[in-house]
Amino acid sequence: MAFVDEVKIEVHSGRGGKGCLSFRREKYIPKGGPDGGDGGDGGSVYLEVDVNMLSLIDFRYKPRYQAENGVQGKGSNCHGRNGEDLVIKVPQGTAVYVDQEPVLFADLLRPGDRICVAKGGRGGAGNARYKSSTNRAPRQYGEGGLAESLVLRLELKVLADVGLLGLPNAGKSSFIRAVSEATPKVAGYPFTTLRPYLGVVRLSHDQQCVVADIPGLVAGAAQGVGLGHTFLRHLTRCELLLHIIDSVGTGENDPVIAYSQILDELTAYDKLLLSKPRLLLLNKSDLCSGQEVSALQARLQVHIAQLDMPRPLEIFVISAQNDTGVDSVLAWLRTWKEQRVEEAT
Repeated sequence: MAFVDEVKIEVHSGRGGKGCLSFRREKYIPKGGPDGGDGGDGGSVYLEVDVNMLSLIDFRYKPRYQAENGVQGKGSNCHGRNGEDLVIKVPQGTAVYVDQEPVLFADLLRPGDRICVAKGGRGGAGNARYKSSTNRAPRQYGEGGLAESLVLRLELKVLADVGLLGLPNAGKSSFIRAVSEATPKVAGYPFTTLRPYLGVVRLSHDQQCVVADIPGLVAGAAQGVGLGHTFLRHLTRCELLLHIIDSVGTGENDPVIAYSQILDELTAYDKLLLSKPRLLLLNKSDLCSGQEVSALQARLQVHIAQLDMPRPLEIFVISAQNDTGVDSVLAWLRTWKEQRVEEAT
């Protein structure tokens, strides 16, 4: 199934039904008086989280949603039927914006979260409502409240504790395969995944965390190069970032250059991403000698010290392909997760 994480939809609530203009007419009962019933309320439109939905792709094929109108009132004081509410299911982690407005309208994070996005129109009053001591035969009635119409922008931001970032072919997919049951494609040639992958990492018998692998970034991604910044939004919900670097990169893919490229893209997209705690993972150590790894660590330490940016909390040397050093990363994550649980309680 294709992964779609941003769509626009139209939502229209139901219009309120008209009130009825009616007078009682029965044999032997002259001037029976007004008996027009009220119109029914229009249906409202709701967005509700469905944990079984993983993408917004369904909205690409059905972008318009209309709740039911209220039914007009009838004589004999019969109330018109209310219109049915419309409940639109969305994936967990969906952010809702009114189109062309930057302010967040709703953030649907928990299973069962529900928000009304378009209120149905109120039913109009029948003429029986207007009867008074001075108005015995009212001919007024309510037209019914107008429907609400909105264009909404839905953005899906995956819910994960840890986000992976790096250049294409740095080994992010190999890492998530090594620590979880997720199965993104891996290969021995340069390419990048085209959609985020989530993996559940078992840290202990009672501790786990969710890791998100987003497609690789390239220089200029924040300005639309490559896959652009489309998937950077998924990192905004992560509490920890794992920056993975190819230790054997050369030329433009030199590890030191690669480190700065990723930080530059995070800065260009949202400086708040730089404030998130980060680990630096030097991957593919199985393709380097111990001396080469030590020299790379020294170069990176000097480079990091020169940058006016938050530093990584730890630097790990790993080989996701051979599982070398991966246990040390998991042990660090286990301690971090335990501290988070303690702080929450």
